[in-house]
Amino acid sequence: MKCVVYQPEARQEWDGWVEAARTPLFFFKRNFMEYHADRFQDASLMFYEEDKLVAVLPASRRGDELVSHGGLTFGGLVFSAKVRANTVLEVFESLVTHARNSGCKRILYKTIPYVFADQGAQEDLYALIRFGASLVRRDLSSVIHLDNRPKLSKGRKWLIARAAKLGLEATVSNDWDAFLALLGEALERHGAKPVHTADELRLLQSRFPKNIELKTTWHEGRLVAGAVLFHFGQVTHTQYLATNDEGKDMGALDALIETCIREGEGNGAKYFSFGISTEDAGKTLNSGLINQKENFGARGMVLDFYEISIK
Repeated sequence: MKCVVYQPEARQEWDGWVEAARTPLFFFKRNFMEYHADRFQDASLMFYEEDKLVAVLPASRRGDELVSHGGLTFGGLVFSAKVRANTVLEVFESLVTHARNSGCKRILYKTIPYVFADQGAQEDLYALIRFGASLVRRDLSSVIHLDNRPKLSKGRKWLIARAAKLGLEATVSNDWDAFLALLGEALERHGAKPVHTADELRLLQSRFPKNIELKTTWHEGRLVAGAVLFHFGQVTHTQYLATNDEGKDMGALDALIETCIREGEGNGAKYFSFGISTEDAGKTLNSGLINQKENFGARGMVLDFYEISIK
């Protein structure tokens, strides 16, 4: 097994591998990973067995730590459907050897949640334990299994009905500036800021028009709710959700979310993902936030971070 540091000339091979992988997520492609190249030192790796590619690892370097990848919510090793357990173990051995030879003292590995895999893809969880990894962080996300969705809460139904009576409709939009202003206003109340700028989201949407979508709801010329959706084939994921006090009173965001859920299901999605409701590296649960998601029928799914100490 040979570990090779990613080079720009391998872009086509990398992207082709991601497309055919059992976790074919568009944000593992180079055009997504590199939009914030100025913020992260790329350290992505490619693994070959007898000159045949068997895995890639989206990764970045942070001091003496190798991270999979610092600019992504999650993302471990990306394998094809043909790769088997013994090969996964060999890849991990090659990864640890490379990290050691590169002067790294630890590897921070972010696992890929099961809903994003087209088939069984958890051999890496076994390999992590075999190589002495420790679970160092666990975030709680929320996901709806669309073929077995719990019923909406009464309060959520009432708000959706209220939005309908007011004639509110969610439509596809390209007004990223208006949405980012609304999102910034909403996050500012909690002392937070959006991870992306309007220009970054506009750029990413232009690169991945089938995967990134902005939905907005307006009332009398004012933006009252919005959602940025990432489409991952069988998963529709809410990257951002935002509303204001006016939108809350009218049920604008509730109706928008329900529209997105139904459209995702109609387009063949199996899961609707809301993302995490934890703060402070998973140590604090935002009860109000997760309650909102649970009222739509979502239930818990973990995002795990493992650390391998290099000796």
